[in-house]
Amino acid sequence: MTDVFLDGRFIGSIENPEEFVNEIVEKRRKGIISSQLNIAYHPHLDEVRILSDSGRVRRPLIVVKNRKPLLTKDHVEKLKKGEMKWDDLVKEGIIEYLDAEEEENALIALREDELTEEHTHLELDPSVILGLSASFIPYPEFNRGDRVNYGAKMIGQSIGLFISNYLSRTDTKSNVLVYPQVPLVQTYFHKVMNYDRHPSGSNIIIALACFEGYNMEDAIVINASSIQRGLFWSFMFRTYEAEQKRYMGGQEDIIGIPQPGVRGYAGEEAYKHLPEDGIVNPETIVNSDDVLIGRISPLRFLGTMDQFITGIENIRETSVRLRHGDKGIVDRVFITETVEGTKLVKVVVRDLKVPEIGDKFASRHGQKGVIGLIVPQEDMPFTEDGIVPDIIFNPHSIPSRMTMGQLLEILAGKVSAIKGEQILSPPFNPFSEKDIRSLLQQYGFKNDGREVMYDGRTGKKFEAEIFIGSCFYQKLDHLVSNKIHARSRGPVTLLTKQPTEGRSKEGGLRLGEMEKDCLIAHGAALALKERFDSDKTPVPVCTNCGMVAVIDNVKNKKYCPVCGDSKIVEVEMSYAFKLMLDELKSMLIYPKMYVREE
Repeated sequence: MTDVFLDGRFIGSIENPEEFVNEIVEKRRKGIISSQLNIAYHPHLDEVRILSDSGRVRRPLIVVKNRKPLLTKDHVEKLKKGEMKWDDLVKEGIIEYLDAEEEENALIALREDELTEEHTHLELDPSVILGLSASFIPYPEFNRGDRVNYGAKMIGQSIGLFISNYLSRTDTKSNVLVYPQVPLVQTYFHKVMNYDRHPSGSNIIIALACFEGYNMEDAIVINASSIQRGLFWSFMFRTYEAEQKRYMGGQEDIIGIPQPGVRGYAGEEAYKHLPEDGIVNPETIVNSDDVLIGRISPLRFLGTMDQFITGIENIRETSVRLRHGDKGIVDRVFITETVEGTKLVKVVVRDLKVPEIGDKFASRHGQKGVIGLIVPQEDMPFTEDGIVPDIIFNPHSIPSRMTMGQLLEILAGKVSAIKGEQILSPPFNPFSEKDIRSLLQQYGFKNDGREVMYDGRTGKKFEAEIFIGSCFYQKLDHLVSNKIHARSRGPVTLLTKQPTEGRSKEGGLRLGEMEKDCLIAHGAALALKERFDSDKTPVPVCTNCGMVAVIDNVKNKKYCPVCGDSKIVEVEMSYAFKLMLDELKSMLIYPKMYVREE
């Protein structure tokens, strides 16, 4: 007997599982059972699984019977004329939705001419095998599979116009490209997804050449004049919020300028750009750690409800500040209420991000790189027609990665720019290389996309011809201004007295085991002495029992809590080690330190 499960619950057993599954599928196709149901038989487990739960990923496929797809040309014509709808195809069992479970029982052909007796379904189009992001890549079948994967990932990281009403939204962090463009080389998906409503990149002139070694290791050389003309400028918006919370006992936060005498008062200078209501005005220039919203909160947990101390010493400063390392201009301020009826203030700060050395860019073919050099236009190479590339891309990035799709896109982009119309090159149905080459020749260019170029600095002609064309490039969210980090001295954590972690907390840069090895290998062992004492502390130790002693600052004397007045010496150690000794004591382990006289 074969067990049957419905949404993971056992509901019974049957004798002939294959007939049972076929019967249910037939009934579903005839519309007797809901088209939302999926069923699969797994012989290796000897169980039938019926699925109807929400949240499954299902996709449409054409049903195949006797090597013939049920979807005919008549159906397609009726769909075009509007005599038939998509839902009608599903109801008639011509198209059915399969989930991951039922796909295990299906054999799906990509194209109609590949159908055999075994095939059960046919793809609507071969390109449907790609996901949302990958569908935006032109010529993907000319790239190695992993590059299509990388390209798809980076399309999701690109900065563009993510939504058109971004000025009335308060996303925690968002980026908006200032002059986005629609790609010259597109797939059908760009039309389906209304990509022209939210583009996320620019068409740039790209030359494949080396430039003084500044585009080694995937770096790119970019034209300074292109940047000055607004290429890849973007705004970063970050939202800061403060709520005027209410607490038990009738106490509440107060949004306003904190008074002197409050715990944590930062001084008059810190609140100088706040108006009377304590909320910064729009268009105010703000810098790292500046106060945006002034606020004071009551100290809590001081005993029972009637024992609260009133007065200024029971109030602490809890103002909202700009993140450490950020800068910008206050863009807009929202004052509203929460569901509970408390006052809520949101401040959106914008910062203009102009491309700089270290910013990350990528084409749609997984070829990512950071800016290695920004060159004035007069020093860039130029063609006979005076065309200057926006980006010089390293040709060494092509052979090992085999992204032929990018080369074809550059050729197609060149044709598109000259011809003045967009080129469609969807997956598995490309605009052929032969056609591109013949079009280039018609317009008086070399059919391989290469041109004679001259050095902008010397005016000399380059010996080699250089491959140049147009390509769609994206600015990615990984901007160096959001990542750059360094510190000398700064805050430490309470527990271990070691520097804090992370850029936002002004953290230190950790030197680990391997970095230590590098310094020793370089013969810079003395640098380690300085690096590895971030939490160096003098600890009083009793020479008799080897326990940590106590310093009584009032009586100005040191004594051992175990032995009383014994000899006590100061020992320098890492505070983390002293913490470990304390933890051992808490587990009733006696960590005795043997100290020698100096």
